[in-house]
Amino acid sequence: MKQKLHVRLASPRGFCAGVERAIRTVEEALAAHGAPVYVRHEIVHNAHVVSRLKAMGAVFIEDIAEAPTDRPIIFSAHGAPLAAYESVSSRSMVMLDATCPLVKKVHSQARRLAARGFHILLIGHKGHPEVQGTMGQLYPGAMTLIETVEDAQCFAAPDKPLAYVTQTTLSVDDTAAIISTLKGRFPDLEGPRTSDICYATSNRQAAAKEIGRLSDVVLVIGSPTSSNSCRLVEVALAAGARDARLVNDPASYDLSFLDGVEALGVTAGASAPENLVETLLTRLAERFALTIETIETAKEDVTFKSPMLLAS
Repeated sequence: MKQKLHVRLASPRGFCAGVERAIRTVEEALAAHGAPVYVRHEIVHNAHVVSRLKAMGAVFIEDIAEAPTDRPIIFSAHGAPLAAYESVSSRSMVMLDATCPLVKKVHSQARRLAARGFHILLIGHKGHPEVQGTMGQLYPGAMTLIETVEDAQCFAAPDKPLAYVTQTTLSVDDTAAIISTLKGRFPDLEGPRTSDICYATSNRQAAAKEIGRLSDVVLVIGSPTSSNSCRLVEVALAAGARDARLVNDPASYDLSFLDGVEALGVTAGASAPENLVETLLTRLAERFALTIETIETAKEDVTFKSPMLLAS
């Protein structure tokens, strides 16, 4: 007789509008131009998505010089520094910009604030491509990266007014703590009118909190390189789950540790396709007597249009 397992599915979960737009951009470029098309960085941080697009004819590169000038190049959802745009322009390449519009908004904010004379504090994670793209909007030294509350406490301010922007995929709670620390030190700190953390990140974290509160264990389907997926693990643990784990490949993930678990929460990062959730549920059904409940904390109806051709 199979062990009973109650699964709470988070909603919203999985693809956000920016990820859908980025993937659609590669698919439409392949349809319009044929293979290969070149993509600067992984279009989104999910190996399954990248593998599928590779099979269709997408070539993923880190250096624009690796792409021939007679083939289209696509910028990933994470955004790119101004130097990358200048490189493409100097080579007269066909370019499609799949940067998430919400990341673009942060870029614009940073440039406007710098033009007004502010030194910019970017709250984010060092090395993440979104952070690299945002810092690359300004000249070196115009922006300081703040990763932690400790960074906020130790930051030595230049003799300029200060403003902040944030990476779009951060932990809502952790970011609030950093901003609070900065405002405590710098009461005149200027920030965006609304949070830079995107709607999809906020919504998925709220849903992860709820299933974390109600479940013994939470599984988050997503890639280790996906910032928003990693944050969901942290959020579920903070909400009360005794264990939360990132599942990159549900088809091969060892589920034996779930023996004896009664309540399981399941969610997926914003770059994880829904078919991976279905794969996990199928495997769970083979091992357990499942009951499935959807925990919905928000409805999403956001869509983004495909990017315009920027150069030809």
